[in-house]
Amino acid sequence: MDSTTIYLLSDYKDSTTTIRDVPAATSTSFTTLLNMMGLLIGLGQLSTAYALQNGGWASAFLLFGLFILGAYTSHLLGLCLASDARLRSYSDIGFLAFGRTGRYVSLFFVNMECFMALVSFTISMTDHLSRVLDGYTFHISFFGLSTAQSLTVIAIIVSIPTVWLRNLDSISFISTISILLSLSICVALFCTCFFGGVKADKAIHFFQIKNIFSVSGLYIFNIASHMAIPDVYKSMADPTTFSTISFLSFGAVATLYTFLAFLGAKMFGSGVSSQITLSMPKHLVFTKVALWAVVIIPMTKYVFFTVPMASEVERHLPAKMSLWKRTVIRGAAGSSFLMVVLVLAITIPFFETVLSLTGSLVSIFVSVILPIAFYLRIFRQTIPLASLVIHMIIIVICLVIGIIGTISNTMSMIKHY
Repeated sequence: MDSTTIYLLSDYKDSTTTIRDVPAATSTSFTTLLNMMGLLIGLGQLSTAYALQNGGWASAFLLFGLFILGAYTSHLLGLCLASDARLRSYSDIGFLAFGRTGRYVSLFFVNMECFMALVSFTISMTDHLSRVLDGYTFHISFFGLSTAQSLTVIAIIVSIPTVWLRNLDSISFISTISILLSLSICVALFCTCFFGGVKADKAIHFFQIKNIFSVSGLYIFNIASHMAIPDVYKSMADPTTFSTISFLSFGAVATLYTFLAFLGAKMFGSGVSSQITLSMPKHLVFTKVALWAVVIIPMTKYVFFTVPMASEVERHLPAKMSLWKRTVIRGAAGSSFLMVVLVLAITIPFFETVLSLTGSLVSIFVSVILPIAFYLRIFRQTIPLASLVIHMIIIVICLVIGIIGTISNTMSMIKHY
């Protein structure tokens, strides 16, 4: 493929940046739909039943409403990307809208979302390893850690070489494996209900307002995918269909999550775990499949979630630095990033609290507030006053939800100690 020079807004020295081997935009509408759904399906499928049980069945309207809002802000990012061909990343949009401040703010929230999501994935891995090993005599321990925690350390160490890779095309099959594993969890839950003898007849409260802000954080995390929207958009052969695909993908995943939430809450009632797979009967083969799927999924995520941070580190390096030195520094940064994730996951092993805090503190900015702010700034000369007011109201409401949710989850974390 010929080298391509693109004049990027994201260049830190305000000059041209040469990007070689820029992938051709060849994704069809169908493959883009699958990619979007793959981005959305994640840890949310484990926590929605717990969130619905604690928030009440009426909170499902909040879940579905957030997915609609997520689809809309995805559409807004698409409009921003269409306004300037030079835009290639989330931080590029931030730069176009608010200059260097916009870039740094967007980079902070995107990297924080990656970081906190990986902490949640790692906590989930440890929790499920504990369940998988329950009843077995196998024992291994490092530095006084439990067997499950020690195995998590090994899993992180095994994953470290992947963050040194520069060409992710060679391991793109990992993303497919992740999607298949996620779908296997859904199938296992269905089978547990229909063939495993667990009846879906438990009661669900109508609405529990006292839990709504902690629950909202879990729901918000479900729509977290916007940091990768520019990559999806730029890969499309026909970007004019992006908005339609956004609404279709968000709608499909919202329907799936809502069904999983009601099914899980009806199956396990008030005893449902923050990760529904931990509530499934241990003796069933469906449960074993689901447990191992959740153990493996984080290992498929590490390489992709460390890319934004490692890429930003590399972009600060001198242009004349040799490739092998850049690779070493990039790899070392990614490896250090994973080790910090590991330490925090072992130190703060509270899955639902960390996940909800991620939604309230970070994801609400990346997926809702910042995309709306970018749109209002970039298209400020053409937006009608009524539309401006509505968008500002949405920002204020989301800020209030995010602030109260962050305080609620922080207090909950403090109580754990």
